Amino acid sequence: LPPCVTPPEPGLWMWVLCTMFFMGALPSPAEMSQGHISVVLLGATGDLAKKYLWQGLFQLYMDQVSSGHSFTFHGAALTALEPGQKMMFDVLKKLACPPDEAPDRCAVLKDQFLKLSQYHQLKTAENYTVLNREIEVLLRQEGLKEAGRIFYFSVPPFAYTEIARHINSSCRPPPGAWLRVVLEKPFGHDLESAQQLAAELTSFFREEEMYRVDHYLGKQAVAHILPFRDQNQEFLDPIWNRHHVERVEIVLKEVVDAKGRTSFYEQYGVIRDVLQNHLTEALMFLTMELPGNLSRTEEVLQCKLQALRSLRGLEKHSAVLGQYQAYASHVQEELKKGQDYVSTTPTFAGVLVQSDSLRWEGVPFLLTSGKALDERVGYVRVLFKNRAYCTQSETLRDAGHSQCKAKQIIFYIGHGALNTPAVLVSRNLFRPVMPKSSWREVVGQPELHVFGQPLSDYYVYSPVKERDAYSVLISNIYHGRKDFFITTENLLASWAFWTPLLNSISQQPPRLYPGGVENQNLLDFEMVSGELAFTAAEPVELLHPDRSMPSDFKTIQSKFRQSPLVSMWSEDLISQLASDVEKAANRAVAGSGQFHLALSGGSSPVALFQRLARHHYAFPWRHTHIWLVDERCVPLTDPESNFFSLHSHLLQSIRVPYFNVHPMPVHLNQRLCVEEDGGTELYAKEIAALVANSSFDLVLLGLGTDGHTASLFPDSEDGLEGTQAVVLTESPIKPHQRMSFSLSLINKARQVFVLVVGKGKHDITTQISRVGRQPRKWPISGVSPSSGQLVWYVDYEALLG
Repeated sequence: LPPCVTPPEPGLWMWVLCTMFFMGALPSPAEMSQGHISVVLLGATGDLAKKYLWQGLFQLYMDQVSSGHSFTFHGAALTALEPGQKMMFDVLKKLACPPDEAPDRCAVLKDQFLKLSQYHQLKTAENYTVLNREIEVLLRQEGLKEAGRIFYFSVPPFAYTEIARHINSSCRPPPGAWLRVVLEKPFGHDLESAQQLAAELTSFFREEEMYRVDHYLGKQAVAHILPFRDQNQEFLDPIWNRHHVERVEIVLKEVVDAKGRTSFYEQYGVIRDVLQNHLTEALMFLTMELPGNLSRTEEVLQCKLQALRSLRGLEKHSAVLGQYQAYASHVQEELKKGQDYVSTTPTFAGVLVQSDSLRWEGVPFLLTSGKALDERVGYVRVLFKNRAYCTQSETLRDAGHSQCKAKQIIFYIGHGALNTPAVLVSRNLFRPVMPKSSWREVVGQPELHVFGQPLSDYYVYSPVKERDAYSVLISNIYHGRKDFFITTENLLASWAFWTPLLNSISQQPPRLYPGGVENQNLLDFEMVSGELAFTAAEPVELLHPDRSMPSDFKTIQSKFRQSPLVSMWSEDLISQLASDVEKAANRAVAGSGQFHLALSGGSSPVALFQRLARHHYAFPWRHTHIWLVDERCVPLTDPESNFFSLHSHLLQSIRVPYFNVHPMPVHLNQRLCVEEDGGTELYAKEIAALVANSSFDLVLLGLGTDGHTASLFPDSEDGLEGTQAVVLTESPIKPHQRMSFSLSLINKARQVFVLVVGKGKHDITTQISRVGRQPRKWPISGVSPSSGQLVWYVDYEALLG
């Protein structure tokens, strides 16, 4: 080697350039004239820096060493100089050479990278002033012009503002050189906190200087969504819309749990950690209109913003939530919480997102992520509608050309069956255009299956050279490509979209799941009337703060008084009850052509009436007869009337034939509930004439705090015994007179549902759970259909207090 191998002081960079020139790694130093870049990595000894950032900076150096820029790398942290320096260089010594890099060249570059890296303690304003002076002295001594500075914030967001203030006041590059400040998520906790953080940062940096990192935008499969759409417009333009796309799935599944990260997870949860950022960004690449020129950053960002603003607002029922069972104990252990501490933080979420844009209206976008799941995999999957019907059996068809196979495009982010980034296109769609310089076609591997289909059913492409996401993003920072980062405007639009959902579910206990393969179908969910719901029944274990066991669970039996029990939080319970009523209706109509439904009055069923009116458009109302289980002795137009409530909350909103509605005849001969007028006999005859064997398909009851049901009260002589179908009764509260089904009539029903909601019903619920059949004391205890089924719908507040 030439004599310049021994570095004279202070000409460090001239020595580096000279050495590399003679090793064949560089053009001559005279050609290196574009200026110097100083890279400052704050948090240089943290986990993210150790795992990804230093390797990404080394990759940048290897890629750009011939670019005409010179570099120095400054690791910085709060740790004092000597221990911090040791920690940092312990990491740098372990930097890996890419497999496609020539070993000799890489060894030289790694040696130079280490020599160009130094550690600084950045704790006070003076520390930043000293760093700035050192950069200026180095440039002056080496005779280098400054091109720009990169400050990478690999620190918690609470430290951003102070660091930003120090950089702005004493560490900015001189005029003519650029500044790029790189920020790691989380960028706030909700819209308000994001706005506050954005305002603070904007007071120190211009928008074009800030690069908010979402490392998913550096994933090769995600980064290729827009180029793929652009290069395949000929094939995609006719089918990339609501007329042809059945649904879109954007999924990130993890097998690891949150152990070691519970302090973060308790603040953020899976929606803030993954869906609000990673999966939303992938969604934007799919749904945004293509700009005229993909290389124009401003156009790309504006199209993304427009797509984000076209999303329909999320509601509580847009999401299903889960939490793996060991999470509570992890929180108690790591955060020193007592055994009575209960967390409602979701570690799993499925969210239904819909767009109001003309292109995507009506297409469901399902965003799903979770920890402690059955596999580690990430993908973006677009499924197309398939109108083909093939008469030949699959075993006889040409597997490669069948139009009956699923049609889909998959951007496979990694892990899972393929364990590599990939783009897959069903062979019955089209052969995609892919850039040969960066993507290669994969052939063979017939044993591999993706979404139930052999790999041979797809055109499959994988990157020629796999790149870590942070390496891709750091390269884009160097090149000033803002379209791979989150602008302030896009960030606030995203939080405006997600914050209402986060607020609505903040106190909603998630479904518990055991974790891993044992989850089975417990987390499967489906779309019902534009909402999401778990397909499997609620598990029998419930988060409950009164339990002092380490597991923090309280077991809920699946039975109540020897009959099936359905128990959830009240809003979910009403949703489930409405669904079960609709299923009962469809079964009855399929069997006999009509459905006879008898409904109780009072406040409990109002939410059910409203739910049926708003969400169950497919309910067979045309074939449904609606009866009253009980009625107050007031005119039907009186607000106290059960019929008035039924009409206000349900009947006026549905298409039920007028002659299928059967109010109780409490108002006859301009008199209310006079025994001589025979109202009870009239109603009993009407029931006998229309309802086969006077056996209703479904009777809905409630439960009073004294144990009454319908208008059958304790210690009453009426309706609790005997065979009379409809009776007059006396209520202890006004209005006193009532008309009601008797126990005899109720117990003829094919199905009886009892709805019990509210903390105020806890005492009577507990009491009823312990007594036998004593209708004179507790009329509800006499409900026992002779040849039908009784189901209890009891919300958690009534059940557990």
